Amino acid sequence: MSTQEQQDVCVHIRWMIRRDMAGVLEIEKLGFEFSWSEEDFVRCLRQRNCIGMVCEYEERVVGFMIYELHKNRIHVLNFAVHPDFSRRGVGRQMMDKLIGKLSSQRRNRIMLEVRETNLSAQLFFRSMGFRAISVLRDYYDDAIEDAYLMQYRFQATIVDTQLPVNRISRLAG
Repeated sequence: MSTQEQQDVCVHIRWMIRRDMAGVLEIEKLGFEFSWSEEDFVRCLRQRNCIGMVCEYEERVVGFMIYELHKNRIHVLNFAVHPDFSRRGVGRQMMDKLIGKLSSQRRNRIMLEVRETNLSAQLFFRSMGFRAISVLRDYYDDAIEDAYLMQYRFQATIVDTQLPVNRISRLAG
């Protein structure tokens, strides 16, 4: 591998739109043995609380994430980076964007499931501060395989604790 291939790239992260689907499906097929179909993506993204985001590098989709917003957490449903851009900071930039959406007043954690055989994903999420909190036995429909439920918890900084708290959000929990 040349030094150029190992350097981090700076990507643009934005909302997923319909024309991104071909790039997203390519990454999905390259990254997963049991990949989502286009119908799986569309069905998921039609849900009111489901959001899709893509990473672009030089106008090419090189990564994506699909997540659900819940009252006090974000649940990552699908997350992948094109193999050509693996270990170049793309996944870290996407996860940093998601972590930036957390707060002590609202959504304070990110949850996701990782296949027990997907060691690279386990190590990546661990490096981002996620911890395995339980084992989900026979979690997948497509194979007899367990998953690790991983969680990232928001850590309030001094700046966060000094921010004024809205009375209504405090009452709403």
